[in-house]
Amino acid sequence: MADGTPLTAPEELSYEEAREELIDVVRRLESGGTSLEESLALWERGEKLAQTCQRWLDGARKRLDDAIGAREAD
Repeated sequence: MADGTPLTAPEELSYEEAREELIDVVRRLESGGTSLEESLALWERGEKLAQTCQRWLDGARKRLDDAIGAREAD
């Protein structure tokens, strides 16, 4: 975030990409040493990344449930 690299919108990331970035955000927040403004930006980014991860997991759960339901219907 601080290096000026444009960030990919969280909804465009794969689950793995979002999870890895979320881990990095948490590490940066836990290590401290950031300004209040940067900490808030990190927190907001982390919230969006967490939502993206949850959407991926919810989608995976639905696919599994659908597959199990289809198999049981046979």
